[in-house]
Amino acid sequence: MKTEITLSEAQAQVDQWIKTVGVRYFNELTNMTILMEEVGELARIMSRTYGEQSFKESDKGRELGDEMADVLWVLICLANQTGVDLTEAMKKNFEKKNIRDLNRHKDNEKLK
Repeated sequence: MKTEITLSEAQAQVDQWIKTVGVRYFNELTNMTILMEEVGELARIMSRTYGEQSFKESDKGRELGDEMADVLWVLICLANQTGVDLTEAMKKNFEKKNIRDLNRHKDNEKLK
């Protein structure tokens, strides 16, 4: 059984799920708001796991990976809705970073 999934496969699988189980996509602004909500939930777990805040009863049972996957899911929905090919977008983003940041971090005294 294949366990890895490409960005293209993830986009196709989310689209198929939305169209069969989810009925339809929420509109783009609703999904943008849901994305912010999911990022907030991820931040909550991060701050309690790695920061100084303590866990509340309502935080128990939440997993970091699941919260990250929720963020990715909604981001993929937005990509699908707006016609963004995430594979191509990531390739372009790496190219941009490799040019813009070629020596930026190596030369950053704060990182030494």
